[in-house]
Amino acid sequence: MLFNSLEFAIFLPLVFLLYWFVFDYTLKRCSKQLIWQNLFVVVVSYIFYGWWNWRFLVLIAFTSFCSWGSGLLINQSSKPKLWLTLNIVVNLLILGIFKYFNFFVDSFCDLFNLTNNIVIKVILPVGISFYTFQALSYSIDVYRKKIEPTKDVVAFFAYVSFFPQLVAGPIERATNLLPQFQKKRTFDYTEAVDGMRRILWGLFKKIVVADNCATYVDQVWANYQNECGSTLALSAILFAFQIYGDFSGYSDIAIGSAKLFGIQLRDNFLTPYFSRNVAEFWKRWHISLNTWFVDYVYIPLGGSREGRWNTIRNTFVIFLLSGLWHGANWTYVTWGLYHALLFVPLILMGRTKAYYGVTTWKQSPQIFFTFGLVVLGWIIFRAPTIGDVPVYLLGMAHGAWRCSYRFFILHEMLPMNWAIILMLSIEWL
Repeated sequence: MLFNSLEFAIFLPLVFLLYWFVFDYTLKRCSKQLIWQNLFVVVVSYIFYGWWNWRFLVLIAFTSFCSWGSGLLINQSSKPKLWLTLNIVVNLLILGIFKYFNFFVDSFCDLFNLTNNIVIKVILPVGISFYTFQALSYSIDVYRKKIEPTKDVVAFFAYVSFFPQLVAGPIERATNLLPQFQKKRTFDYTEAVDGMRRILWGLFKKIVVADNCATYVDQVWANYQNECGSTLALSAILFAFQIYGDFSGYSDIAIGSAKLFGIQLRDNFLTPYFSRNVAEFWKRWHISLNTWFVDYVYIPLGGSREGRWNTIRNTFVIFLLSGLWHGANWTYVTWGLYHALLFVPLILMGRTKAYYGVTTWKQSPQIFFTFGLVVLGWIIFRAPTIGDVPVYLLGMAHGAWRCSYRFFILHEMLPMNWAIILMLSIEWL
C-alpha cells in the first residue's frame, strides 16, 4: 500500500478513527487497554504490509520473534554473545537470500563467464532492509545494556511493524520507539494537526516534485545516447530533486502519520542540499540509516580512534555497505565507493567532525559545489548498469555549452521549476 494511493487515503483515516474513537473509548476502563491498543497497531500494520503480498507476513513475524526472543536470551544466558551472533546471522541470512541472491549468482556467473542455469528468481519483500535493521538494533542494544529486554511481545511486534515507517523508514531505534509502545498514549489535537501538515508537505514533495521530475528524467534516460549535453545535465539535476522528493517525502508522511497516533519518529532528512561539504551532506541525508551504520558498523570497527588510514578504511566499509543496502546492483556499490572517495580529503584535512551552523547565502559557492558533487553521484545511482555511467558522463560533457530547447519550454518546465523553488525556499526558511 503506497502512501500516495487511494487505498492509503481510505486506510489512514479509518485506522485513526478506530484507534482513538472506537477502541480507545470502549477500552478506557479496561486494565489491559495498552495491550489491546498495541495489538490493534500490530493488526493494522500487518494489513498494511499484507496488502502488497500477504505471504511475506510470515517473514516479518519470524524476524520480530527471533529478535524479541534473542533479547530475553541475551539478558538471561551466560553466553549472551552467542545468542546475539545467532540472531544477527539468521536475520542477515534472510536479508541476503531475499535481497541479494539473484545479484550474487548473476555476478558470479559474469565473473567466470558461466551460463546461469539457476532459474530461481527470489522476490524482494518490500521494506525488508528497514525492519531487519530495526529488529537487529534492538538485540544489539540489549547486548550493550542500552535498553532492558521487554517481555511484552505485543509491544515489540508493534515496534518492528509500525506501519507508517515499516516500508520506507525512518529506521527507528528501540531506545526511542519501543518505550512509546510501553506507555499509554492519549490523543493530542495539536500533535494531530502538526502531523497532518507534515503529511501534506510529504505528499507535495512526493507527488508534485518527485513524480513530475521522474517523468522528465525517465524520458531522458530512455534515449540518453541521443540527447545533448545540457539535456543530460538538466536530467541529472532533476533526478537529484526526484530522489529527495521521494525519500524525504515518504519520511515526512511517515512522521506525520505517526503523530496522529501519539508516536514521535525521528527526523530523517534535514535540508541536505544546503550542505557545504559532503560530510555535512551525510549528516543531513537519510539520517536514520547513516547513524545506524555509524553506531553498529563504523564504531565497532574502530571508528576514527585508530589513525587516519584506519578511519579511511572504516569509511569505505560503511559506504560500500550503504551502497549495497540501497539495492542489488553494481551501480549502488559504485555510488557508495564514489562518496567514500569524496570523504578521503575531508578526513585528511580533519573536516569531518566540524559543527556546521545554519547555512547562509555567503556559503553559496560551497553549497553549489557540494550539490554538483552529489548530482554526479546520483548519475551513478540512477544508471541502469555501470557501463551506462561513463557514456552518460561523456554525453553530458560533450556539447554541454549548447543549451537544450527544453530549458526554454516554459509551459512544460515552469510548473516543475516553481515546485522545486517553493520546496527549497520553505525548507531554507
